[in-house]
Amino acid sequence: MTGAPPAIDVRGLNKSFGQLHAVRDFGITVQRGRICGFLGPNGAGKTTTLRMLCGLLTPDSGEGQVLSFDVLREARKIKRRVGYMTQKFSLYEDLSIAENLMFMARVHELPDRRARVDAALARLGLEARRRQLAGTLSGGWKQRLALAAATLHSPDLLLLDEPTAGVDPEARRTFWDEIHALAAEGVTVLVSTHYMDEAERCHEIAYIAHGQTLARGTAEEVIAASGLITLNAEGPGADRLAPELRARPGVDMAAAFGATLHVSGRDRRALDAAIAPYRKAPLVWREAAPTLEDVFIQLIADLNRREAA
Repeated sequence: MTGAPPAIDVRGLNKSFGQLHAVRDFGITVQRGRICGFLGPNGAGKTTTLRMLCGLLTPDSGEGQVLSFDVLREARKIKRRVGYMTQKFSLYEDLSIAENLMFMARVHELPDRRARVDAALARLGLEARRRQLAGTLSGGWKQRLALAAATLHSPDLLLLDEPTAGVDPEARRTFWDEIHALAAEGVTVLVSTHYMDEAERCHEIAYIAHGQTLARGTAEEVIAASGLITLNAEGPGADRLAPELRARPGVDMAAAFGATLHVSGRDRRALDAAIAPYRKAPLVWREAAPTLEDVFIQLIADLNRREAA
């Protein structure tokens, strides 16, 4: 995809619903064939942003292109080249897998519909279940069917809204293997998720909250830019110290992970002073690499402090 224009290149997008400013001056650039993870708490504006990017919602203001089409004026053209998998299963539960896909083929006015449907069934491992009613499928199989429907028309851009919510780990892994296979074929993917391990499988991530972009880059870049220092404590009762340590100056985050205490801060001297009274047997302290979860908790805390001020 060298030299090709970005799949998504938008700036200053805003969308309000009455008094709610759902998306605030949002901008993002995603190159073709890349997987971008879209993260943020519930109500952050992720779904609204996805709907603007695929042409279902018109931004109140802003500019840019999606697949080289104007995001404000060429929504119809964008829709024809985008696959959108909604958070809630939205296919017909009283139709079979094959019938749902055939219906979608007609909606997209595809030629060779039967061949397209057969190819989608084969790709997602759905052939043996082609006559099964969609409403009787488990979460993982519904996910496969929804992905088959979203990619049936060979879109250039795939937008996935929390596609693996409520799906077991094995089904999630199979799903992500397919996403990477699609990206290798040149499909650009923007996927919203709450799972940190999924975020780490993306080529890059964008974190938004309260309609604003708080961080952007690869997982390694976002962690490095945070400036966080993280220490782990192990030993009897370590996990019970989290509430006590959260109240100490220099500690931005303290949480229990099993029997281990996880403590983070940005000022090494202040952090060392905060934990100094606890650096004694039987506790053993070790420095650890910050995680994406550490960073995102810190970003939200910083945003809340700024808004309170």
